[in-house]
Amino acid sequence: MLRQQRVVIENISPQLECGAFFIKRVVGENVTVIADVLGDGHDIIQAEVQFKQENQKKFENVRMVHLGNDVHSATFQADKQGFYEYRIQGWVDHALNWQHGIEAKLKDGQHVKSELLDGVQYLKFLTKKLTGQHRSELAKWEILFQDDSKYDEAVNVAVSEKLHHLFIENPRRLLVNTSNLLLVYVDRKKANFSTWYEFFPRSASPEIGKHGTFKDCERLLPRVAKMGFDTLYFPPIHPIGEKNRKGKNNATDAEEGDSGVPWAIGSKLGGHKSIHPELGTEKDFKELIKKAKEHDIEIAMDLAFQAAPDHPYITEHPEWFRKRPDGTIQYAENPPKKYQDIVNFHFDAKEYQALWEELLGVTLHWVKCGINIFRVDNPHTKPHYFWNWLIIEVKKKHPDVLFLAEAFSRPKVMQQLGKQGFSQSYTYFTWRVLKHELIEYMNELTQSEMREYYRPNFWPNTPDINPYHLQGSNEAMHILRYALAATLCGNLGLYGPVYEYMVSDAMPGKEEYLHSEKYEIRHWDWSIENKLVYVISKLNAARKDHGSLQQTNNIRFCHIENDMLIAFYKWNDDRTDETLTIINLDNHYAQRGTVQLPLLEMGLQAGQSVEMHDVITNNSYIWREEWNFVEVHPALPFHLFHIKKQ
Repeated sequence: MLRQQRVVIENISPQLECGAFFIKRVVGENVTVIADVLGDGHDIIQAEVQFKQENQKKFENVRMVHLGNDVHSATFQADKQGFYEYRIQGWVDHALNWQHGIEAKLKDGQHVKSELLDGVQYLKFLTKKLTGQHRSELAKWEILFQDDSKYDEAVNVAVSEKLHHLFIENPRRLLVNTSNLLLVYVDRKKANFSTWYEFFPRSASPEIGKHGTFKDCERLLPRVAKMGFDTLYFPPIHPIGEKNRKGKNNATDAEEGDSGVPWAIGSKLGGHKSIHPELGTEKDFKELIKKAKEHDIEIAMDLAFQAAPDHPYITEHPEWFRKRPDGTIQYAENPPKKYQDIVNFHFDAKEYQALWEELLGVTLHWVKCGINIFRVDNPHTKPHYFWNWLIIEVKKKHPDVLFLAEAFSRPKVMQQLGKQGFSQSYTYFTWRVLKHELIEYMNELTQSEMREYYRPNFWPNTPDINPYHLQGSNEAMHILRYALAATLCGNLGLYGPVYEYMVSDAMPGKEEYLHSEKYEIRHWDWSIENKLVYVISKLNAARKDHGSLQQTNNIRFCHIENDMLIAFYKWNDDRTDETLTIINLDNHYAQRGTVQLPLLEMGLQAGQSVEMHDVITNNSYIWREEWNFVEVHPALPFHLFHIKKQ
């Protein structure tokens, strides 16, 4: 079909895979759209971004600004949750062509009487669109353009800013071209900024040797809130399988009294919609959720779609599991790791639709109980399109629900989960230790296309990962790793008690905890408040006070002449809050260096004074130079400066 179009629209950004996936924002964030919009010849091309919430009937428009070289840009704000649609429309603007042509001819000393007569058609178009005083004025201009005796006055009107503004605000869109629709999904603000704390409810009892309960967890809520955490995450709270139960330190054969692994879900006591009876009842769990909200804490629940060998699903729905030739079900493996106490769902089964619906039902069951945050266990071992379907189905009626992908896998697999809809994602931060590793990884997350869909969540440790740099390490290492997570990333998580009490004994040669809570109940003295707990609390408070720390993408690393010092500047979108963080990566010795302020990025002039207020120590310094000396000691291995411009 022939199309009478002269405007080309291409290289639209942001978009993912030509619109196959949606980009992400949170409420109040901007979407800046950039595209090449061009036409043939010398005609003036105008363009706008059209956007609307998915259920709105009419698009809103924001005019694009020409940045040069046919690149156009416009920004709109996403102020409600849910899907937004956006597209670009471009057209040849004959009215502006006319005005620009007159200006060019006048500069060349040409007479433009004929051009004034040609311009009457554009005034008539405006007259039809406008009312009141504008309409009366336009009628006078029409007469003026045709009056030979008032040529100079007519020329002044023709090239006036007032007429130019009327043309801009009331365009006549001719030979329009419109791009394909693109999508952005807008989450609540917690998708961008959250501070997670993890502990095992069964280890919450104040009595040694006693199984913890939800009531015991209630007792710990004030402590979690005081430390500044807003999300309390529990490993699975369901009945634990008895068949092939693991013993302490991942022993294949459990001894009498061994508690088993919470991720081995299901027994004669129930499955994914049931609660381990020693923790309490569903009523107790709902009460805990309610009590947590009183402390501004949300309970995050583990969504682990796997089963113990004695899960009720095994007998009720054997078609959901793959059987070997001898009739047995293969236990889960991730070589060299073996999980004899877990069997996987068979997502390739012919009855997959019923399986999908059941797992959606599991998710919605806990949403109805009050859960709005899920940490999803091993999502990379289930089909990507299953997660896309489940997340969209849940968020249709429950847009507040957030999903954190616990996937430590190949980069493109982790990225695909982000594209399919996960609200947040685990990262490689846990293994990024050296300065160049941290900078390279942060630049990948924030300067590449990943910034549009991959929301990182930095965890210094997890129950599964006791990284080598923490094993047997000192207080300074624990502080600096938490400081990195807290200041680099808007979302962070901490597997709490072992970290804050620096319990880092490891299985020999492995990044795994010795006497791991995955396999046994531990007892913690929750009354201890050491220096590490104090610093964690101060950092969490600083995150709540400073918008620059409540996001990830607005970051620039600063040059500093020492590979053991890392420095970075961060800001919020409207630059009402700016911070500079300097961290000593050496947990044994003081390090010195000279840090270069990014003056242009900060909007500073050379020689302009700034107050650098350390929000942890409450000390302030006046910096007047581009290069500034710093010395950072392991006793407090970082500076977190709030930048106050003079």
